[in-house]
Amino acid sequence: MLLPQECFACGAASGGDVLCAACSVDLPGRDELRCPVCAIAQPRGEVCGACLSHRPPFDATLTALDYAFPLDKLVQALKYGHRLAISRLFVELMAGLPTPQADLVVPMPLHPVRLRSRGFNQAAELARPLAKLWGLPVLLDGVVRDVDTSPQVDLPWKARAANVRGAFRVARKVEGLRIVVVDDVMTTGATLAELARTLKDVGAARVENRVVARTPAPS
Repeated sequence: MLLPQECFACGAASGGDVLCAACSVDLPGRDELRCPVCAIAQPRGEVCGACLSHRPPFDATLTALDYAFPLDKLVQALKYGHRLAISRLFVELMAGLPTPQADLVVPMPLHPVRLRSRGFNQAAELARPLAKLWGLPVLLDGVVRDVDTSPQVDLPWKARAANVRGAFRVARKVEGLRIVVVDDVMTTGATLAELARTLKDVGAARVENRVVARTPAPS
């Protein structure tokens, strides 16, 4: 990363950065008004109709950007191409969000089979530096993913909640705690909702999501 390189998005010279200056200021969804519960774009930043009619188990969601080019390619390069330097860019983007009022940071856990295959948990790579920045403890092994679920991206939207039902187990005491869950991408929110439900079932007082990118609502 100390050597000159090309911008991941446009190919222009970017020095030692993942993105050049022009692409950095033109990222999708920056400063978008969003539903405070699920982070879907809303014209006035009000709670969206879906969250009003079916309140999810989590209390709030904040995202840095939309999951669109070049964020989609950056996320895939981190997760599947082992481009770990990209995680530093994601941490910088998430650090621009308001500091959470919370007690504990929990990264979205991976099933052990997936963790061994990938070699790292991208959510943990984000959670550790963010927790340090926020002055909060991070719980890396206190929530376990017992079920190796099918990749959510391969499933229809309506099937995703059923796919992750019962996937998580809390192995540490979280009763009365305000928890920040860190993940890379929120699509339908089914996985984050199941984790929040699991945490609240064992007494968590509040669950807030922080993600790098939110998939826009389908047109």
